Amino acid sequence: MSVTREHLHTRAVEFNGYKRSDGLWDIEAEMRDFRHYDTIVAEKDLLPAGSSVHRMAITVTIDDAFSVRSISARLKDAPFRVCSEVEGSLQAMVGATMGSGWRRAVNHRLGGTKSCTHLRELLFNMATAAFQTIPTYHAQARRQAGLGMDSITQPPYYLGQCRSWRLDGPVVMRHLPQFHRRDVEHDD
Repeated sequence: MSVTREHLHTRAVEFNGYKRSDGLWDIEAEMRDFRHYDTIVAEKDLLPAGSSVHRMAITVTIDDAFSVRSISARLKDAPFRVCSEVEGSLQAMVGATMGSGWRRAVNHRLGGTKSCTHLRELLFNMATAAFQTIPTYHAQARRQAGLGMDSITQPPYYLGQCRSWRLDGPVVMRHLPQFHRRDVEHDD
């Protein structure tokens, strides 16, 4: 039996990473929710199809150790006027480090009514964007300097974090043999 569908809602999320001239990094995230039909939204009345219910952005400035140096939020569109009260709440993340425990730190510092659930969702995944930006850039710089993967002396953060990069797997054996281990226990 064929089923028809009606497109009702879109959440679009984009993350971008930037190298700054001062040696720091900016990771930016923007999220937009919109409906594909006219709808009534509290405190806005009629919201025409395609208009933003939520449109929020965050910029986090971090160093090479993934420590948050500064952070800002911009609520461009939100369903309630009081939503803008949380823009400054993200300052609680200054000094936190993206990495192990990041989600816990976000929830501890911004959980519940301290901030906005949508901003927390963006922050969770900003760490992934940072890890896609900074180590990849440094790896490319090493290659351009004629240094191979064998010059890496500390295990990259992603080792052991997915099936492909398991310590006893073929990808690690081929690309980072200095970290390959045969005696790894798996959760599966």
